[in-house]
Amino acid sequence: MLNILIFFLLLSILILVHEIGHFIAAKRMGVKVEEFGIGFPPRILWIKYKETIYSLNVIPLGGFVKLYGEEYISLSKADKKKPAVVKMLKSAFSYKKPWQKFFIVIGGVIGNFLFGWLLISFLLTQGIPSPAGYIIVEGVKKDSPAALAGLKKGDHLVEIKIANQSLKLNSTTDLITITKKHAGKPIIFVVRRNGVFFEKKITPRLNPPKGEGPVGIVISSFIEKKYSWYQAPFFGLVEAFKITKLIITELFKALLQLITLQKPKIEISGPVGIASYTSSAIKFGKNALLELAALLSLNLAVVNILPFPALDGGRLVFVLYEWIKKKRVNQNVEKYANMAGIIILLSLAALITYFDIIKLIGK
Repeated sequence: MLNILIFFLLLSILILVHEIGHFIAAKRMGVKVEEFGIGFPPRILWIKYKETIYSLNVIPLGGFVKLYGEEYISLSKADKKKPAVVKMLKSAFSYKKPWQKFFIVIGGVIGNFLFGWLLISFLLTQGIPSPAGYIIVEGVKKDSPAALAGLKKGDHLVEIKIANQSLKLNSTTDLITITKKHAGKPIIFVVRRNGVFFEKKITPRLNPPKGEGPVGIVISSFIEKKYSWYQAPFFGLVEAFKITKLIITELFKALLQLITLQKPKIEISGPVGIASYTSSAIKFGKNALLELAALLSLNLAVVNILPFPALDGGRLVFVLYEWIKKKRVNQNVEKYANMAGIIILLSLAALITYFDIIKLIGK
């Protein structure tokens, strides 16, 4: 039950961050925000401050921003000169310049990206696993080739020498591949201990005991790296851009595979799948949960910027059309495109949820 509550809280925070982005952008561009809601109607509590209603609603999932004048109304030249109408036009979304609409529409995407960056930056101050560039001996099995050769916990395995050839050990995969390939034959390990380099001759076993590898060591290729509070934002931004680029690349690969009727090589999950990941993250502690939140926030930013009707990216297409063509898109075209987009998105969400449930049942 607690895991479900945490999942809903996490999802709500991510959606709220998105809506806060729209809210701030709208305010900065002089658009009246009629309502900023936490959750979805009907209302439980509400208060009006200045021109905006701030409401707490029954359905506890995310929130929404209701902008004044989202629907365009055709007005005559005479009407546009009336003081009340002039005031209305100044604060209506539909009558803002395209560049102002642009920033309001992408406000949510920016909000999710900034939130992901903030979380990653915080995690960098707590310490994160980073590739060491060598193998770290975490433990040595008794009577194993490594133990007989004198390897100790904390040793760094830098490279392996075979027939006058030096093979760098950058990852655990490198060591496993080489030792299995040369099992039964003596090979030279270059070891670093307390800053001093030396060599050890070890013969990997052909048939190691169950649960042990050919050499008999527990290994890792990661070290914990921490950044100071003033370094973390810079490296966090770099990491946020790297992750966003990876998300975009993998998403377009998956879309191309779907279009060409191939099975996507990445796993696509909906709310049920995300709930399962949240439950797993909780078991690993606070930092794992924050890392998941950062990844989800960046994913939400990327998905929302896609040029698909009903998403922010779809609205952006209409704004860019208006900007380039100097005229608005036909309101009916925009209306029905968004309706079709919502139907397709809900259908996809239902389909993904179905497959998520099947996976859970299978587990």
